[in-house]
Amino acid sequence: MLLRNITLHDFGAYRGEQSLDLTTTPGRPIVLIGGMNGCGKTTLLDALQLVLYGPRARCSGRGNRPYETYLRECINRQADPATGAEIELEFAITVEGEERVYKVCRKWATSGKTLHEYVNVLVDGNFSKAISENWADHVEDLLPLEIGSLFFFDGEKIESLADPDRASAVIESAVHSLLGVNTVQQLRTDLLALQRRQKLTGEEQETVAHIRALEARHDTIQEEVDATNARVAELRSRLDAAKVVLDNAEYSFQQDGGELYERRRELENRRKDVAKALAATEAALVDLAAGPLPLLLVGDQLNAAHKQAIAEQQADESAQILGVLADRDGDILDRLNGLLSTDDLQVFRAHLERDRSERELAGSAERILELTPDGYAQLAGIDQVLAHELRRGRELRAQAAEQAATAEALDRQLAGVPDEKQIATRIAEREQALRRVHQLEADLDSALAAHSTSKGRREALTAELQRAHEARVKTLVKAEEVARVIAYCDRQRAVLDKFGAALLNRHINRLEVAVLDSFSKLMRKRGLVSDLRIDTDRYRLTLIDTDGEALDPGRLSAGERQLLAVSLVWGLARVAGNWLPSVIDTPLGRLDSRHREHLVDRYFPHASHQVLLLSTDEEIDERLLGRLKSSLAHTYTLVHDDTTFTTSVQPGYWWTSGAAHVA
Repeated sequence: MLLRNITLHDFGAYRGEQSLDLTTTPGRPIVLIGGMNGCGKTTLLDALQLVLYGPRARCSGRGNRPYETYLRECINRQADPATGAEIELEFAITVEGEERVYKVCRKWATSGKTLHEYVNVLVDGNFSKAISENWADHVEDLLPLEIGSLFFFDGEKIESLADPDRASAVIESAVHSLLGVNTVQQLRTDLLALQRRQKLTGEEQETVAHIRALEARHDTIQEEVDATNARVAELRSRLDAAKVVLDNAEYSFQQDGGELYERRRELENRRKDVAKALAATEAALVDLAAGPLPLLLVGDQLNAAHKQAIAEQQADESAQILGVLADRDGDILDRLNGLLSTDDLQVFRAHLERDRSERELAGSAERILELTPDGYAQLAGIDQVLAHELRRGRELRAQAAEQAATAEALDRQLAGVPDEKQIATRIAEREQALRRVHQLEADLDSALAAHSTSKGRREALTAELQRAHEARVKTLVKAEEVARVIAYCDRQRAVLDKFGAALLNRHINRLEVAVLDSFSKLMRKRGLVSDLRIDTDRYRLTLIDTDGEALDPGRLSAGERQLLAVSLVWGLARVAGNWLPSVIDTPLGRLDSRHREHLVDRYFPHASHQVLLLSTDEEIDERLLGRLKSSLAHTYTLVHDDTTFTTSVQPGYWWTSGAAHVA
């Protein structure tokens, strides 16, 4: 298994989208991720487990809180809860000899008090609905939770594996799941189940009698199938003839005006509606004629009245302003006196007097209409009213003509409707033919259903008869076959018992050697442990000192117990072939400088084909970084912003050019 990439979106302290390339190459298996305490190293380890295992993930920050509560708290505090958080992990794994690339995306968001979680899985770039919906079961086939927990661990908390009881449970789970011992046990269980299912059926005579009875029933049902088939053929012929009769009746009905007869009620209703509409239109014309429209007959008199009204209105205006003009002209002359010459002033005075005389003459015009201001307005608007009334009259006349034409057309159609007595014979003929067709169609449907039922029963009996013949043949050899299967199962179970025991002993022996070798490579004290034993009954791990006595793990220091736990995980990985990546948080927490050098030189470059180290600057410092340099594939630094309480991923590590700004 090879992790390729992990992307976090608003997960925990990681604001926005943060992505890490995790690919490694032969000889450079280590991805080093640095970060101060509280920057998000453990959060990254939790994200790896959460995206794979969901509610079953053993995340360090969850505690006893409900899963939904934990997910809500994992959304970055500055992000919108309705948008939520997302983790995407891409990894490659070999399945049945072929490499397959998985991309697992786990996303969750809140809507009010409700939390929604989604898991989408792409396999080789194609979305798989079945795997997405059953990811919890599918991931157990790829990487069981118990096994994954061994390889995704906290370097300080892994010390608990040094406890004999805890170690025995881990060893048993790993040996059975990781090293394939449970496959042998499952084969033995399957053979036992197969053996228990073997038994003889009834006697030969009962089988023969059963076959004879089935054959008799088959003959009977075949006769029924033939009869129903003949009935279907007869009804189809009679139905075809009845349809011909119906077609002829329909033709005669149409030829004698049947269509018009059927539409008579519709035509009569339309004629009534048109007559009613025509009467309404004619009434509207009468109402229109009772209004101002007749004034169009006295157009010349209306024009004369307009001219007289204008003249009288102008006379009234001139009479009203004469006094005002006299005062105005006197004021103007007084102002111009002295400014103009005497001759010019006389000319201007004569002009003003002439203007007042003309206005006085206009104001003395004869008053015939003597209209009020409202009267003048009404007289001015009468032309517009008459134009509107004239246009409305033309529209009503056109509408009345159209309605009259429609009524005349409907009258012609109604005149062509045949008499009820004349068409009654054709109606009766058509209805009788139609009833006959409907009856035959219903009879045909019933006959087809009966024929289908008979065929279904015949097919079922044929299949049952076939099975009975096959069972008779099998009965003849069943006794011999059962005896042979039972004997073979006994023998194979005995072989599997021996093979399972031998396989278990072999794996335990290899594991003892691998763990002891790993522990010896990592320990500073060379003479502390000389041997290591794992019993096959309880899988209990026992350390042997140089005197051949059992060594109590409690006598080991905290750092030595951590190394023992690491040696156990490393030994399991070596025996299993290093096919899983190792993800180690706080790898050097409680170790002295010599033990740290041993881990850096002897363990990390060889722990697996892919190793993710989550370290502080004091664990893997500048000196240890130099010792790891040749094994590094990627380096990253988790940079925490104390003002926004968010973390971002930067390329490079302390003391490298890519992360100088975070040193």
